[in-house]
Amino acid sequence: MSTTKTGTIVLFQGDSITDGNRGRDDDPNHILGHSYAYIIGGKLGNELAEQQPVFYNRGVSGDRISDLYARWNEDAIFLRPDIISILIGVNDIWRTMKGEPSGVTDRFERAYRHVLEETSEVLPQTKLVLCEPFILNTGAPAEDWTTWKQWITHHQQVVRRLAEEFHALYVPLQQPFNDAAQRAEAAYYLWDGVHPTAAGHDLIAKEWLRAVEEGGLLKQLMS
Repeated sequence: MSTTKTGTIVLFQGDSITDGNRGRDDDPNHILGHSYAYIIGGKLGNELAEQQPVFYNRGVSGDRISDLYARWNEDAIFLRPDIISILIGVNDIWRTMKGEPSGVTDRFERAYRHVLEETSEVLPQTKLVLCEPFILNTGAPAEDWTTWKQWITHHQQVVRRLAEEFHALYVPLQQPFNDAAQRAEAAYYLWDGVHPTAAGHDLIAKEWLRAVEEGGLLKQLMS
C-alpha cells in the first residue's frame, strides 16, 4: 500500500470496537468496516472533500494494548499518520476477568505508555486522540458488575492521565453512554455491555467529532 501523502492522514486504532469487520484489502467499499471509524470517515471525507483527508482503520478484534504495541511499526508508524486515535482497554479487562494466562498481570498502563512514548519519539508532529474505554451494566459486565466497574474505572483513569502527560486529546465516552442508557436500555447501545450497536457507534462518532472540533484538530484536517 502506498503511503504517499495527499490530505491529512487519520488512523483509527483499537480492538473489535474499532475493527468493525473492516476489509483487509484496498476495496474502498469495506476498508473502514462498520464501526464509528466508518461514520467519522464518511462524514469528514464528504465535508472536507476538497482537502482529501485519508482515513485508515487498523483496529483488530480481540486486541489488548500490548497487542497494539506488538504491531505498532506496521500498523501505525509506517503509515505516517497526522492524527492517531486509540480506543482500547476492554480486552485487557476481559482476559483478567476470565482468568486467562494473558491476563495474569495488569500491563495496561505500561504497554500504553510504550505506545505513546515510541509514537512521540518517532512521529513528534503526530497528534494523539485517546478515547475513554467504556462499559454498561448488561451482558458480561453485569455478571460481576462491581469488579468490572472497578477495572474500567482504573483503565479510564490511566487513559486520562496518559492523555495529560502526552498532551493528547481525550475523548470522554463513559458518561455519554451512561446518559444514553437513560433513554433506552443499556443493550440498545452496547448489546453485550461492551460492543456497540449501530446507535452506540454513532454515539462514539459524535463524541469524537465534538472533542476533535473543540480541541482544534478539525482545523488541521481542513488545512
